[in-house]
Amino acid sequence: MAVGVITSQESVTQRLKVTGGQRLSGTLTVSGAKNSALVLMTASLLTSETVELVNVPDLTDIQGMGDILGALGVQVERSDSRVSLTAAQLTNAEPPYELVNSLRASFFSIGSLLGRMGHAKVPLPGGCRIGARPVVEHIRGLKALGAVVSVQHGIVTASAKGTNRRLKGAAIVLDCPSVGATETILMAAVLAEGTTTIENAAQEPEVQDLANLLNVMGAKVTGAGGPIITIEGVQSLHGCRGYAVIPDRIEAGTFLMAAAITRSNMCVEPVVPEHMNAVLQKLRDCGCSLEINGRSIQITPGEIVATDITTQPFPGFPTDLQAPFMALMSTAKGTSVISEKIYENRLQHVAELQRMGAAIRVDGSTAIVEGVSTLSGAPVTGSDLRAAAAMVLAGLSATGTTQVSGLTHLDRGYDNVEAKLRGVGATVERDGF
Repeated sequence: MAVGVITSQESVTQRLKVTGGQRLSGTLTVSGAKNSALVLMTASLLTSETVELVNVPDLTDIQGMGDILGALGVQVERSDSRVSLTAAQLTNAEPPYELVNSLRASFFSIGSLLGRMGHAKVPLPGGCRIGARPVVEHIRGLKALGAVVSVQHGIVTASAKGTNRRLKGAAIVLDCPSVGATETILMAAVLAEGTTTIENAAQEPEVQDLANLLNVMGAKVTGAGGPIITIEGVQSLHGCRGYAVIPDRIEAGTFLMAAAITRSNMCVEPVVPEHMNAVLQKLRDCGCSLEINGRSIQITPGEIVATDITTQPFPGFPTDLQAPFMALMSTAKGTSVISEKIYENRLQHVAELQRMGAAIRVDGSTAIVEGVSTLSGAPVTGSDLRAAAAMVLAGLSATGTTQVSGLTHLDRGYDNVEAKLRGVGATVERDGF
């Protein structure tokens, strides 16, 4: 589907060689948000008309979602950062296991398939191995909307009751503010009969982006971005042209931390600063000066000092930036405490940072990081998407050369990262084993 995207097979046999010690300068450009684009693509299932998205990043995950939607009968066309999706002829409500297994976001299609077709059969999802990430909240929400749901042999089967095969609006209270569950329920509810409320809803910008797209398509969604979302069901949705995916706040945060770990003055754009308040505050706390001008951030690092973080749902510090921030804290003056409260297996990068000379000890889901004066290049592996990014950041700071394997993960979430880094002065090359 995508032109020039690196395939997952190529990612397995490649590694990044990062030569550290280079000061960076210039402007790093942020792509569209992966976690938004994937879900916006599944929203195309809700209408027979064409949904056109722009500012879509060129990633293996985007390719994977295009393949999944294509298997359902969606016509998918891509040109540069523009993706056109037409679900006029939905031939299938059962995405294939071999495609779904590698992409967790594909499970969100269950909400839009159920809302549009009245039934769906979706395998349980895969993705990065960073924790259980159960879909219990998704299923509870769909049942509340009147769906009959069963889970057998790793496949979730859902169908709407009644002759018209439409779901019914309901008041739903989530046990935890799950982004995925909020998005699944939101897509299922827009074509339901009556009013749906989601309490304790996820407040992430990606949820707001989905609600905005749905409203452009004719839905009636209010409250997204707050803890209570209200959805007035409508009979049908229409297509739209040129809907722009929001900038990727995680990529933007990663780039700002790349500047900080190399003690480099740099500009990062485009960003939506209010999507990054917690991250920007921690960067200030650890010694960085930030100049925000519209959708642009100029970062000037001073002496980097130890700063504690605890990952939390939005608007707290995002779990997706915990690993890159730990890499930064590995080079800070003093001792920082990093507590992971979202995913239980998200400290796998600690051992790899230790290979590079970082002084880190782990106590349960907390890492105590004693800053060292320098990291040293070593062969390392990114165990998940954000861990791989942390390895690249550590390599930019380290003496010597760092060889980063695990690019299957990196290429899922960072669009052409080595070319972007080279553009600001980094020495980064991709090669095979």
